[in-house]
Amino acid sequence: MSENYSLGEVAAFLNAELRGDPQLRITGFNTLQNAGSGELAFLANEKYVSQLANSSADAVILSGRHASNIGGFSGALLILDNPYLGYAQISKWFDPTPQAHKGVHPSAVVDKSAQIGDNVSICANAVVDADAVIADNCYLAPGCYIGARSQLGEGCRISANVSIYHDISIGSGATIHSGAVIGADGFGFAPDGVGSWQKIYQIGGVVIGDNVEIGACTTIDRGALGDTRIGNGVIIDNHVQIAHNVAVGDNSALAAFSGIAGSSTLGSNCILAGDACLVGHIEVCDNVQIMARSLVTKSIAKPGSFASGTPLMETREWRKNAVRISQLDSMARRLKALEKSIK
Repeated sequence: MSENYSLGEVAAFLNAELRGDPQLRITGFNTLQNAGSGELAFLANEKYVSQLANSSADAVILSGRHASNIGGFSGALLILDNPYLGYAQISKWFDPTPQAHKGVHPSAVVDKSAQIGDNVSICANAVVDADAVIADNCYLAPGCYIGARSQLGEGCRISANVSIYHDISIGSGATIHSGAVIGADGFGFAPDGVGSWQKIYQIGGVVIGDNVEIGACTTIDRGALGDTRIGNGVIIDNHVQIAHNVAVGDNSALAAFSGIAGSSTLGSNCILAGDACLVGHIEVCDNVQIMARSLVTKSIAKPGSFASGTPLMETREWRKNAVRISQLDSMARRLKALEKSIK
């Protein structure tokens, strides 16, 4: 069913300058290129400016700079300093996700010792194990599992077929998408001296802060000793691997296929781009960006943007070349000075 809001309501919510009819009804959200009658669009990326003049949207969220040059666009304007943020904020109004019915489905299995808060939805075939705590307004989708003694804070949304093992603590407002596994054993094995491996039992847990989003098929391993820790406001994409005893600081972002090996620390407000990885037992300070497909092999103690990448070669040769790469700039400067002296 389509939502229906007046343009005035949208402008008031966003605290946007409105140029257009505040009574105009908005029933949907779409791209500049595909929007039609009754739909709202947004312009934040410079590469899409050319689409504005021919857009059929009834209204567009955009910056003041773009509002001064709209070409043939005849719709209403909602002017913001940060139109992308405005788009993010208003997108919830048009979210088509079905609203769950409160209560416990007959096929769900909830241990009698579990504590279940008010207005909780536990859907078909979900399992809540002994002494688990599910706070108010949580949603457990079909087929998900909440292990013994684990805790979900208020307003968590756990999607279908998520597995949350025992002794996991998750703060309020978490969203965990389908197929994610929280609290599986970390990759801990000791060579036994005769060509095989002795498993190291992982006896720690996972502690996740408030307002964290975890993507589909992401894995966060439990600690070997002590806990794996994810800070408040962290956003984690699909297919991310976080190993045992990792710590991730508040408001960091990890894109798809990135990974952090055991006992490493990623600071607050950091970004791991797609397929970027940290080796184990290193520390990355706050406000660091690691570019796509980069491998971080040593600690980073200053904020900034970092990248790596070399062809495949023997490790010994790679290490030599890595040192020489760091010397290229000074070598080039010396060569240039030598050339000038020869002339």
